[in-house]
Amino acid sequence: MNNHRVAETSPSPRQEETLSLVLNEQPFVLAGGDSLPCVEVVYQTWGTLNEEKSNAILLTHALSGSHHACGYNSSIPQAGELWREELHQGWWEDFIGPGKALDTDQYFVISANYLGGCYGTTGPRSINPETEKPYGAEFPQLAVRDQVKMQVALLDALGIGQLHASIGPSVGGLVTLSLATLHPERVKTVIPIASGMKTTVLNRLILFEQILAIENDPYFNGGNYYDGSHPDYGLALARMISHKTFVHLDAIERRARQEVRQDDEALAWYRVQDTFQSYMLHQGKKFVKRFDANTYLRIIDMWSRYDACKEAGVETPKELFRPCSEHGQKFLVFSIDSDFCFYPEEQADIVHGLENAGVDTMHITVHSDKGHDSFLLEPALYTPHIAYALSS
Repeated sequence: MNNHRVAETSPSPRQEETLSLVLNEQPFVLAGGDSLPCVEVVYQTWGTLNEEKSNAILLTHALSGSHHACGYNSSIPQAGELWREELHQGWWEDFIGPGKALDTDQYFVISANYLGGCYGTTGPRSINPETEKPYGAEFPQLAVRDQVKMQVALLDALGIGQLHASIGPSVGGLVTLSLATLHPERVKTVIPIASGMKTTVLNRLILFEQILAIENDPYFNGGNYYDGSHPDYGLALARMISHKTFVHLDAIERRARQEVRQDDEALAWYRVQDTFQSYMLHQGKKFVKRFDANTYLRIIDMWSRYDACKEAGVETPKELFRPCSEHGQKFLVFSIDSDFCFYPEEQADIVHGLENAGVDTMHITVHSDKGHDSFLLEPALYTPHIAYALSS
């Protein structure tokens, strides 16, 4: 195990600890048949693991998130220049800590950066030990079950046989669901938030548009761009396409009206016309400074192809969830009524499959005007239900 501590840069706020671990399986074989010479996982923990190692909660982040869910961290060496100031404060700060939804006086919370990520875990920007160059285009295609395999290997290294709970919002919910169904003996309570069990045709098309945006950037170079100009326009456009599904349009209008229109933002011929266009362009430009295009492609491709039944090698949701019932799992499924990314009907399908399989299931619909991003912004709407599910 290769653990390291990130040095403190200032006495206040307190710098959180980031850890890394090189997995034992070398090479690390992926679901599609490809392999990686080795995999380093970067992760973070909060709270204390009890002697029985029975109080661990695994938190899986969303598409462009990171393992840094709580506290302050101004530097992650493996992330380099992508670790921008907006990432320094944890993305689920209001959910983790004493007396919060994930009460660190009771639970030991773990969160790891995705396999294929750009914030420390082995990904396209990482150096391939066999070539001593970044993987780039050579980094293989990923499946959700590969993320699950990485998580299970991390839990094994930490000596955790069974999780008290696994929680994941958005794309993280796909990983959470597959962990529960592929390894039902490893988790007691399962909490997917605003997620699904099979990627819809609409989402596959929206994701395909983003793939095309990046692939057609003149600087993409098939994914081998680390020695030159990066595909910033393609990645910015991809982010603008996705942003409309993450943030409710009413919220976009409110935010855009508060922004000062940037009249100097011009393209080759077209000039930005209003604060709404300026707001979206700003979101795209800001994103490319903190994320990698190859990582983005690997994760949205993984999302696009997701089908929980296929990942588990079964035909029906009832078959998928039967092992969950046999192992006495409990599910808390969250929907957001204004979600344009994972529509509430998708969570209803999960609940229907769980109930048909006899799984103890609670389904909560959050009423919000924040859209998909509600799970980031409104802890009061989630905390009582999460706390109840974890304590029952």
